[in-house]
Amino acid sequence: MQTLDLFPIGNCAASGLIDPCGRLVWACAPRVDGDPVFSALLGGAAAGGEDGQGVWAIELEDFAQARQTYLRNTPIVRTELTDRNGAVLEILDFCPRYRLFGRTYRPLAFVRRIRPISGTPVIRIKLRPTRDWGRVAAETTSGSNHIRYLLGPTTLRLTTNAPVSHITSERQFRLEDPLDFFLGPDEALENDVGATTERMQHETTDYWRGWVRTLSVPLDYQEAVIRAAIALKLCAVEETGAIVAALTTSIPEHADSGRNWDYRYCWLRDAYYVVQALNRLGVADLLENYLRYLRNLISRAKGGHIQPVYGVGLEPALTERFAEHLPGYRDMGPVRIGNQAHEHLQHDVYGQIILSTVQAFFDQRLLRPATVEDFRELEPVGQRAFELHDQPDASLWEFRGRAAVHTYSAVMCWAACDRLGNAAAQLGLRDRADFWNERAAKVRATIEARAFHKDLGRFAATFDGEELDASLLQLVDVRFVSADDPRMRATLEAIEQGLRRGSHLLRYALPDDFGEPKTAFNICTFWFIDALHLAGRTDEARALFEEMLSHRSPAGLLSEDLSFETGELWGNYPQTYSLVGLINCATLLSRPWTAVR
Repeated sequence: MQTLDLFPIGNCAASGLIDPCGRLVWACAPRVDGDPVFSALLGGAAAGGEDGQGVWAIELEDFAQARQTYLRNTPIVRTELTDRNGAVLEILDFCPRYRLFGRTYRPLAFVRRIRPISGTPVIRIKLRPTRDWGRVAAETTSGSNHIRYLLGPTTLRLTTNAPVSHITSERQFRLEDPLDFFLGPDEALENDVGATTERMQHETTDYWRGWVRTLSVPLDYQEAVIRAAIALKLCAVEETGAIVAALTTSIPEHADSGRNWDYRYCWLRDAYYVVQALNRLGVADLLENYLRYLRNLISRAKGGHIQPVYGVGLEPALTERFAEHLPGYRDMGPVRIGNQAHEHLQHDVYGQIILSTVQAFFDQRLLRPATVEDFRELEPVGQRAFELHDQPDASLWEFRGRAAVHTYSAVMCWAACDRLGNAAAQLGLRDRADFWNERAAKVRATIEARAFHKDLGRFAATFDGEELDASLLQLVDVRFVSADDPRMRATLEAIEQGLRRGSHLLRYALPDDFGEPKTAFNICTFWFIDALHLAGRTDEARALFEEMLSHRSPAGLLSEDLSFETGELWGNYPQTYSLVGLINCATLLSRPWTAVR
């Protein structure tokens, strides 16, 4: 049975997922939001089997067991396969990334290195890329040491020191010597493939371990934080600055739910939470690159509507359609391409743009600190936030069948005005600081009058309503209220009573367009853990956090959702929201470094 026990690899241009048997089952080209070259993850129960396509497998005859891990502080995956006679082989998988000729080398490429460890393993290599969403097997041409795979607008070339006919015929053979495979651009490698991939592995290892050394990690939970931070970086598309919500599409939120969404795009909300979490670890490179992406969006909007989500290349149209011939994860379709959310009104995005940007007015580490001109370009975003703070939208939960004035969206609009006031003061623009502080005060007054339910003594998820949702826990994070505010304490108590299921939290409990939610939303559980800690219930918060860590995949990662009955991971993977929550909780709950001095 398929699971989300998958190990991501990537280099901020290419990305892929390795399954527990060392098969590459998901990778898209030419970008993360493109056509899956390896589509077996959504190919159903028989994916990669006798007739399965969209997979790159190294099959071991008489297979007995597999073990998997990452090389320390890298996204390089080591898979060890053992047969029933004790023969063992090793597979190393990675996407090359390192400095070359004064720039970062990060091609659309996948490296696989196979080594016999003991005995004489007998293997079969099935390299079956597809195009048109798994509909068509790639056409091939081959030479003495390469195979070209024609994938519509993309052509990939496999260069290898393995016998090419062993691969094209998928025949079994004895693994007596190390084999190396470079599947990448349609260009000849200048040097021996074995020496080249060995050098790539060493330099890629050095790059990632050097990057990890720059992280300001907490004393406790370091392994979990480092692994989450690496995965967040793998969700960044360095060429444009976009940060995608996940590497996959259409992994259902729970069994046969129909809640199958394409998350391979840049949600401004999700990206804000990513840069916020990585900022806590001292990471500046992703923030600077993402700010370039935002500046382009702001410039294009010209003071008008900004969507909640865009394509990796700033594309506004993400028309939702179906890959009807793919059965989906565990045969649980539909498989969606695109996302209707690009049509939604989600007013919180104006706050998230400014919250993402405001640090640049204060952070002297940045190569390009924000300027007065940047502030002037941000002001129309703040104006939109002010105008829309009391208008209905689809909420951060992207309801498709109803709209309301959502408290979370209104609070984010308040944050937009409030932080513009901070930025103006930093720039010495006293009149603009007064202007935006006055607007923030007006928005605050509206929220406190309409989102606070006097009879219940707590905040509600909608203006003039009674509903609860977990996003109310974010009122503390954005500094709208303090954790010890009686209104917030009452809100936390109501959320715990209404949305908590065992050790986990629903995002909301009311039925939506697809019925009642049946899984916990992982970021909400982390928000709840934060809230418990800030309310003085730290021991309980730490116990819940460590339980959440126990639900991570073998790769140390989380998807979007979790069954509160079985603990199984559901939803797209790896999910940036969930990894952000992990990092934020770890930094809050860890002992200080002074504890070891």
